[in-house]
Amino acid sequence: MNSIMQYETVSLNDEESSLVILNQTKLPNEIEILHLKTQNEIWNAIYSLQVRGAPAIGIAAAFGLYLAAKKIEANDYASFMRELRDAKDYLNSSRPTAVNLSWALNRMERTAMNHKGKSIPELRELLRREAIAIKDEDTDMCRRIGEHGLTLIHDGDGILTHCNAGQLATSKYGTALAPIHLGRERGMNFHVFCDETRPLLQGARLSTFELYADGVDTTLICDNMASQVMKNGWVNAVFVGCDRVASNGDACNKIGTSGVAILAKHYGIPFYVLAPTSTIDMSISRGEDIVIEERPSYEITEMWYSRRMAPEGIKVYNPAFDVTDHELITGIVTEFGISYPPYEESLKKIFESKQNNQQN
Repeated sequence: MNSIMQYETVSLNDEESSLVILNQTKLPNEIEILHLKTQNEIWNAIYSLQVRGAPAIGIAAAFGLYLAAKKIEANDYASFMRELRDAKDYLNSSRPTAVNLSWALNRMERTAMNHKGKSIPELRELLRREAIAIKDEDTDMCRRIGEHGLTLIHDGDGILTHCNAGQLATSKYGTALAPIHLGRERGMNFHVFCDETRPLLQGARLSTFELYADGVDTTLICDNMASQVMKNGWVNAVFVGCDRVASNGDACNKIGTSGVAILAKHYGIPFYVLAPTSTIDMSISRGEDIVIEERPSYEITEMWYSRRMAPEGIKVYNPAFDVTDHELITGIVTEFGISYPPYEESLKKIFESKQNNQQN
């Protein structure tokens, strides 16, 4: 059987007009490849976390909107755009927190808006190319994030990560795990501690799966063991991904991340957020402005159990994310360099670098 690292997380099969994803709800016990052909199937795949991770969600949405465009039968630009926007709004409603979802969909929409004089077949082709570009750029961004992240650690270091921000969450390499995978390509060795990441177990099911497949010395711990592992002196740095970063550096990531950051601060361990600039939302000033998705109660009470583990009728609070205050974050690693406090200034410089790069 192929290593999980040899499978594409998300791709396009244009010939059969399908979005092809690795069903992450079945991992690590079963490798299932889904071919999604309808907008409802794609919406459900994003909502149900069959495809997950902010960059992968954005790529899936871009391919999904292109597939919607292929089915639009309009003969004029205005009608085409009306149906395209309807499809965009529908896909955008699948999950509220990861900014890459709306970022990718807005980018696809702008592509069509910027070519008003083109024919409908030409617009479809432009959307296809844009979706492919989003995926190709993600691979390049992740590699560059990995390069910058590698400057923060040394061969043999212990690293703790929360949730999954690896190859399974992107097109390749990942964000938080990109330095680890890139380091492995260069013969470096790290000891990675993966929080289990309750309640959906992305750390246990996904991060350990891909790290182990890549030959990384990996140890799984329950979320409430992070403090002891840090106290033991086994962690030199914390690397996490994120779903949205505010302009002041507040970072929204999988629930439990803020607790890890608080622990790292207590033990004097650097805490880094690794994210592409597409995940940084300069339109919001602070983390409190980020909408936090709440998930169904059964994910806590029964999803992983043969029998229900909590009494019927018990109240459940199940936020999918929390916000880590910028004061707890040592640095934010992007494809254009590492941003340090004060983030209001350094993130602006990151985007200036991005703009200069695009102009050149």
